[in-house]
Amino acid sequence: MNVRFHSRAIPAELQGNGRFVLPRKDFVPAYVRAFEDGVLQERAEQAVESLRSCRVCPRDCEIDRFNNKIGVCKSGRLARVASAFPHFGEEDCLRGWNGSGTIFFGWCNLRCVFCQNFETSQHGEGMEVTPAELARMMLDLETAGCHNINFVTPEHVVPQILEALVLAVEHGLRSPLVYNTSAYDSLESIQLMDGLVDIYMPDFKLWNTEHCRNYLVASDYADAACAVIAAMHAQVGELKVDEQGLALRGVLVRHLVMPGLLDDTREIMQFIATTLSRDTYVNVMDQYYPAHKAESEPRFAQINRQLHDSELEEALEHTRAAGLWRIDRRWRNVVPHGRPVWLPWMRGAEGNVRSGELTDLRPVQNP
Repeated sequence: MNVRFHSRAIPAELQGNGRFVLPRKDFVPAYVRAFEDGVLQERAEQAVESLRSCRVCPRDCEIDRFNNKIGVCKSGRLARVASAFPHFGEEDCLRGWNGSGTIFFGWCNLRCVFCQNFETSQHGEGMEVTPAELARMMLDLETAGCHNINFVTPEHVVPQILEALVLAVEHGLRSPLVYNTSAYDSLESIQLMDGLVDIYMPDFKLWNTEHCRNYLVASDYADAACAVIAAMHAQVGELKVDEQGLALRGVLVRHLVMPGLLDDTREIMQFIATTLSRDTYVNVMDQYYPAHKAESEPRFAQINRQLHDSELEEALEHTRAAGLWRIDRRWRNVVPHGRPVWLPWMRGAEGNVRSGELTDLRPVQNP
């Protein structure tokens, strides 16, 4: 099969001699079909109603976020967005040549002590947005030529995403959706997303229970990640790309290799190979550096250093030993997301949505 990726052959691990190529002409985003069948609208209503006793993530706070009560994720009725822009620091199959249309959500349901985006995840960088504003971001990113809409840290705002997605589809959104998560999701949320998400991109962080407790402040993280990643794979299968090597459907698993925690890497790769598939596309990521509390607090001295080259090689050996072969190793220069670059698109000088910017749209109504 003569397939090309932006003037060069698609890497073998992406296209697999044509096994993992999905013709673009045959692709319709999952959420479009769901909208046409009325499923998306029903899921959005169900998800928003669930905020009254929130179990959107494994924390199971059961607080009334619908009426702006705040739990672990510090998010109430509306989603907070830190930035939205064409991102050129994602995997090649996502960023392509026009960028991945990333929407970075503020706050998080984890407390990773090494978080490299802690200003967003722990300090709540950004602003709350209405469903119409969030829909406008999706449409603007698509208009800008982005190859997909990439929701970053969506675990705690699934209802808000679905609510906005209804409005975006009504106004013509047709790009693949990427669900870019820490994998600390609830099964309920992933079931709500069944038939709506095109590409799941979970980051399986750690395996050992004590490591999860110490570094993520979530001792049940690995159990939750195993359950939801298996559910994601059951929904969309192995990663498939179009004739130019752009991701269209499937699971892409990320794993950030941590210094001194290579046993976790080995177990995670074994899980992926045996529970999902040896054809799972994985990104073994080597860009760890000590940040946030890992950099400043003595109790995290074990991970207060850069990753050694030998540790990355060991991680890759674990990956191959598990039988995984679709390994992404062409890591790009990451473009930091910086300040909330979407604000000039969305708001006028007085902070109001500009006229004509989806002002006719209304959020999902609840009784």
